[in-house]
Amino acid sequence: MATVAGVAVEPRHWIGGERVASATSFTDVSPIDEQPIAEIARGGAREAEAAVDAARRAFPAWARTSREERARLLHAIADGVEKRIEELAQVETADNGALIRSHRRGVMPRVAHNFRFFADWLLKLGHEDFETRGHTNHVSWDPAGVSALITPWNAPLMLATWKIAPALAAGNTVVLKPAEWTPLTASLLADITAEAGLPAGVFNVVQGYGAEVGGPLTAHPDVKRISFTGSVPTARIIAASAAANLTPLSLELGGKSPLLVFADADLDLAVDLAVEQYDNAGQVCLSATRLLVESSIADEFTQRFIEKAGRIKQGDPRDEATDLGPQVHRKHLERVDGFVQRAKDAGARALIGGGPNDDLGGLYYRPTLFSGASENAEILTEEVFGPVLTLQTFDTEEQAVAMANGTRFGLAATLATGDPERARRVTEQLVAGTVWVNCFFVRDLQAPFGGARQSGVGREGGDWSFDFYCDVKNTVTAPWAK
Repeated sequence: MATVAGVAVEPRHWIGGERVASATSFTDVSPIDEQPIAEIARGGAREAEAAVDAARRAFPAWARTSREERARLLHAIADGVEKRIEELAQVETADNGALIRSHRRGVMPRVAHNFRFFADWLLKLGHEDFETRGHTNHVSWDPAGVSALITPWNAPLMLATWKIAPALAAGNTVVLKPAEWTPLTASLLADITAEAGLPAGVFNVVQGYGAEVGGPLTAHPDVKRISFTGSVPTARIIAASAAANLTPLSLELGGKSPLLVFADADLDLAVDLAVEQYDNAGQVCLSATRLLVESSIADEFTQRFIEKAGRIKQGDPRDEATDLGPQVHRKHLERVDGFVQRAKDAGARALIGGGPNDDLGGLYYRPTLFSGASENAEILTEEVFGPVLTLQTFDTEEQAVAMANGTRFGLAATLATGDPERARRVTEQLVAGTVWVNCFFVRDLQAPFGGARQSGVGREGGDWSFDFYCDVKNTVTAPWAK
């Protein structure tokens, strides 16, 4: 048993309702000070096979469980999360370096909400019967089977439960592979599901590296659904692995999203939205990292942005006053810095930031804003996933749309304007799964969520989640003889 931030965390896998050890382990390091905090069981093909087998054996009974009972158990899990919000917040802050205040006030309450939402949605899921030449059509959602869920490190528990909750609500059993940099709250969630009374084998957690445990999971013939959030290169590997079994995939991938600021926008609001893109130390797939600003207001926007960004307090994420924490891992900080240094070498100018925060040391990277990058420069086209934004200007609405869409990604877009008609025109032309107008990061679980182009495949949320995690069936019945 490991002790992290004063909380006991089980480092072994959770398979078939039991803790299972591995022959080897890997070291989990806190990004706050780069010190080891736990030795985690390192799974591979053997553990993946055991977890899928446990989930497969548990599936028939779970699939037959009534909607009401599944919903009751999901609410019980939510109750357990709410009782342990402080513990979950402390452990996740230690594990991934995100702000304790965010975990306490937003992230962990949202974890509980994820379970409650899909529990409630399950009970109202349905489609009205309809007639075809006197025949009755009845649509139903049949549980698909074992779901393999592979989740990222930037919001480990919240993003995992966006997948876990609908999969369980749908009647599927789950094998979760959390990111190896941030495995701890997934282990705590396993304890919570057991305390809530979830039957053994319905939820399983296997820890380890992608190639060692993720590969066997995604290639397993008994896995009926795969959901992955992460990078495009990893998604290609997963898709190739799943192809042999034609396993349906849901992929939420990277982004290079724009924030379009028109001259008629509320400039204070626009600046606030732009600085907000540094949230979670820039480690947010939805971040609008490309600031596209109308030329006539660019100078004033830039001045206000620099002033506001200069007030960001960077430091220990366990301090409630901190605004910006560290990068998640040394390898990731080096990746972010590689993008920044190459951008400088290519002629882009850092208006603020431009390197690690030497005053703090460790994994803290200064909020950075680039201008003057050449067209199609790497810093404008590739996802950095750190506190690094770029500033470009446009003169016309048409130019703004072309610049916004000038990327292989299409996850999200944000628009600042005071003209409702302009908002309608522009949003209709933007290639993105989600568009925010004069706001950012407002997400309702009943809305579809996913990306266009290389930002993903499929949609989740509301009915879309059940459509993915189920086999949707239509039964056509002829008129009964009288």
